Amino acid sequence: MENKKIRTRFAPSPTGRMHVGNLRTALYAYLIAKHGGGDFLLRIEDTDQVRQMEGALEIIYRTMDFAGLKHDEGPDKDGGYGPYVQSDRQKAGIYLKYAKELVEKGEAYYCFCDEERLEKMKAEQEAEKGVYRYDKHCLHLSKEEIENNLKAGKPYVIRQNNPSEGTTTFSDVIFGDITVPNSELEDMILIKSDGYPTYNFANVVDDHLMEISHVVRGNEYLSSSPKYNRLYQAFGWEVPTYVHVPLITDENHQKLSKRLGHSSYEDLLEKGFLNEAIINFVALLGWSPKDENEILSLPELVEQFDYHQIKKSPAVFDMQKFRWLNSEYIKKLSDEEFYQKVEPMLKQYFAGQPELDLPFMAALAKTRVETLNDTTDLLAFFKEMPEFDPSIYTHKKMKTNPEVALDMLEKIEPVLETIADWSQENIHDTVMAYLQENEIKTGMMLWPLRIAVSGQESTPGGAFEILKILGKKEAIQRVKNSIARLRN
Repeated sequence: MENKKIRTRFAPSPTGRMHVGNLRTALYAYLIAKHGGGDFLLRIEDTDQVRQMEGALEIIYRTMDFAGLKHDEGPDKDGGYGPYVQSDRQKAGIYLKYAKELVEKGEAYYCFCDEERLEKMKAEQEAEKGVYRYDKHCLHLSKEEIENNLKAGKPYVIRQNNPSEGTTTFSDVIFGDITVPNSELEDMILIKSDGYPTYNFANVVDDHLMEISHVVRGNEYLSSSPKYNRLYQAFGWEVPTYVHVPLITDENHQKLSKRLGHSSYEDLLEKGFLNEAIINFVALLGWSPKDENEILSLPELVEQFDYHQIKKSPAVFDMQKFRWLNSEYIKKLSDEEFYQKVEPMLKQYFAGQPELDLPFMAALAKTRVETLNDTTDLLAFFKEMPEFDPSIYTHKKMKTNPEVALDMLEKIEPVLETIADWSQENIHDTVMAYLQENEIKTGMMLWPLRIAVSGQESTPGGAFEILKILGKKEAIQRVKNSIARLRN
């Protein structure tokens, strides 16, 4: 398999938003293909008709496109291995043909058991030994019985005929050789009663026919791999290279939850994470580069990615690290690029204050936010003066406290009233001239003044930027209100 052209695939089901785990599978499959100069395929697995969701196919295309994971072949790009949608392949009779081939070889068989028998058998087995395995009842039907049942139109499934003795061994790049007793292998269903293939069977047939060299999937599929291997062997097909990637958990080592809002790609975009940061972070969930630098663009990931370095242990979705990484990507944006991204939310949030200089405010916020959505919280004081404890006027280094602050604000308020040209430069020059003339230390005045107009210890921008943005009327009114509060 190592000498063949690398061909990987991402095979999502159209059942809703793309889970972070699925995005990582797609990303790793893409990186393996592109690092090795191979092809990356998109295949739609819609055999589970019940779970399909309207519009989900568009979500898959949109996500892949926006994430930059361009497929070389897929439903919209025929590379000669189509159709690339499993329901279309099912209609073409591909799966039934191969299932019947296995029946002819004795590697599969028709099963006509009804739900009542299966439920009864399951209950008895679970009561006795706690594990359910189909009992191969229909394996022993004669050819005549099978033909009569088929002619009578009796519902059936086709099951894999796995041995119940001996062992099966398979190899995985990450987990090495794994051997399981055949007694643990159930005769899994290959073709369901509705004529559709099961996920497991369609995967094997499609991967072979599409010449997939490397199969990337979550390690929850490790337990199914022996059954896949037996199918490859039954057909006499070459087994692909398996790459089972580790589970992703939250900080509490629990499954990623929709409730916490970070289980899907679109959740993360809606929370204000940049696409480039999402791709970078997801790549690090189970893999790490050889050097210390973890901030990597998609082309850099393609260059560096070695699937042999994927870890076995579960990957923790560290939100704190993710927010830091995202902030680094935000800092790389130009002020114009950043404003383009936050403009809609800022215009909505400050809808009643058209006089505010939103691009200037955004530029002040850019280096201080971790997500795009942090921007409105950081700038919220421009909309409304928050309640605050006067103790924040106290600053040892600036030699200020509420009493000093009151004195400074009472002195500077009439000076601000005299400024006709309310530009940042003019506000700065007027205030600084006053401080110099009256021998007042800069910090002793500017610390209380900034708090008086923002209500916060820490702000994007200093006193002069904030005064300029607020406008003369609002700025002076806030200073007067702060004086009144300090007097009381």
